[in-house]
Amino acid sequence: MINFGSSTFEEVAAKGYAEAPIRVRYAETDQMGVVYHANYLVWFEVGRVEFIRQLGMNYRDMEREDGTLIAVAEVTARYKAPARYDDELIVRTSLAAVRDSIVRFRYVVLRPADQTVLCEGETVHFVVGRDMKRRSLPARYAECFRAVIHRPDQQA
Repeated sequence: MINFGSSTFEEVAAKGYAEAPIRVRYAETDQMGVVYHANYLVWFEVGRVEFIRQLGMNYRDMEREDGTLIAVAEVTARYKAPARYDDELIVRTSLAAVRDSIVRFRYVVLRPADQTVLCEGETVHFVVGRDMKRRSLPARYAECFRAVIHRPDQQA
């Protein structure tokens, strides 16, 4: 099992992604005994927050200190195999693109026990202020994000 916060900025930069563990709870499954599709969106958020944390930043501080929010504008998910109750999973999160006021994250949810990829997805975010008007990503975050953007030769 992977521990939360086990990676550092240098490790994320070298790999191009951060990993967050998830254990499927019974409440996350549907009548067929598989994870309900919308739960993957929640897990994308878990991965995104952990990615930012492993870079040495804190999303809560971004909101509080900089008045900067990253609002979800688009989500895509491709489901490849089912997850079931009590499965141990990993959400692998990478940064696909960063522009002035747009950030794109990429996700792979996999079951490490058999290396099965269960879901792949992306989220696109607009950087906004508390007034919900678009603004530029603060320089310190933009620089950090650009240093770890996913490269095609990386596995995420």
